[in-house]
Amino acid sequence: MQGLRGKRALITGGAGGIGQATAARFLEEGARVAILDVSEGALARARERLPGLAAALRADVADPDSVKRAFAELDALWGGLDILVNNAGISIRHRFLDITPEEWRRVIDVNLNGMFYVAQQAARRMLEAGGGVILNMASTNGLMGYPFYADYNASKAGVIALTRSMALELAPKVRVVAVCPGFILTPMQEAEYTPEMLREFEGKVPLRRVGRPEEVAALFAYLASDEAAFLTGHCYVIDGGEIAGGLASR
Repeated sequence: MQGLRGKRALITGGAGGIGQATAARFLEEGARVAILDVSEGALARARERLPGLAAALRADVADPDSVKRAFAELDALWGGLDILVNNAGISIRHRFLDITPEEWRRVIDVNLNGMFYVAQQAARRMLEAGGGVILNMASTNGLMGYPFYADYNASKAGVIALTRSMALELAPKVRVVAVCPGFILTPMQEAEYTPEMLREFEGKVPLRRVGRPEEVAALFAYLASDEAAFLTGHCYVIDGGEIAGGLASR
């Protein structure tokens, strides 16, 4: 992608799944890449898989002080930031009536509050430097109703609204967009779905399969690049056509 070489990119949730695939793609494109994750073990494994990483930072995005410390480390390393892939997130498959207050708070804290804490730190630096790109991880769950994920759905709908507001306030210097994947087969999804459930879901997708982390990483690379210089304020769906037909295709 044009314009990624040499750019300083931070990827949250970068030690696994879509985040790690995105880190790998950005490295291939010649970007300088730092990842941030809450798991020390996952960070160590990611460093082994991606030896070109500039940094692997441990932080909990749901803790604003932890986020501030991570950005202080980035300041010492780079003195600025060009691209943020705001990817960290969690989900719990459970019925609405079974969600505990603790579970609700944790999902919202990571997926929405954490998105805000990280984006605000990045935006301040980008505005001071005169430009940048923020890519927020949303989901088709933020666009449609899905059973068993009420807390996750609410958090991702919030991310979409946050993205639009940020794009308006941070323009013209900083572009802000959201990516809305459908079912992407990551370790998080594999832990929640049996093989039978996966096969049933694939039968409902027009392309008759679920997505791969590398495919979302490719979309992130394009949206972060200079080739997407006129894109801001919108959500980009990557779902194999899953939500194209509404109820008729379910």
